[in-house]
Amino acid sequence: MSLAGVRARIEAACAAAGRSPGDITLVVVSKGRSPSAIQALYEAGQRDFGENRAQELAAKAPELPGDIRWHFVGPLQRNKVSTVRPLVVMLHSLDRRRLAAAWARDGDAPPALLEVNLAGEPQKHGFAPAEAAAAATDVIELGVDLHGVMAIPPQGEPALPYFEALVGLRDALAEVHPTMTVVSAGMTDDFEQAIRAGATTIRVGRAIFE
Repeated sequence: MSLAGVRARIEAACAAAGRSPGDITLVVVSKGRSPSAIQALYEAGQRDFGENRAQELAAKAPELPGDIRWHFVGPLQRNKVSTVRPLVVMLHSLDRRRLAAAWARDGDAPPALLEVNLAGEPQKHGFAPAEAAAAATDVIELGVDLHGVMAIPPQGEPALPYFEALVGLRDALAEVHPTMTVVSAGMTDDFEQAIRAGATTIRVGRAIFE
């Protein structure tokens, strides 16, 4: 596969769902990839990239064009917030109150997404769906600019019902918090289903680099 191949898949999925490809943000997950590989995608027109390690992001970002939009898509330790925050346009993995407080400290933090653990999997981070409304209110009161939700469905199960549940949760939250417009969901193996359900942002790495 390739960047062009993934874009073609996005267009096909949008056509099937009656959506516009322009409504979908493709975040290329570039963790473990070289700056030269990222540069090649940049030259092909890609601007949004996702990293999940603070040190790797801090090392790569200065070597690459300044108009790249970096997203942090993995678990973030509080002691790494000061490294990540100045470099990214969005944190996709706001998964606990103490991280929210650290992220919002001193103001002017980039927007964040509330990570939701849709199936209550113990190995995954995030708020339970039943906790999401209270968590959203809490982190917004702490000063976080909350723009939506993010989740990864459990492996080995049909993804579509989980994506639909996440979009429904976002819709409910947006009635109270109108800034919550983003649904970050869908990766290489299931992003077409995420688009069908109503996701606005997909995170794809393997299908582009391998």
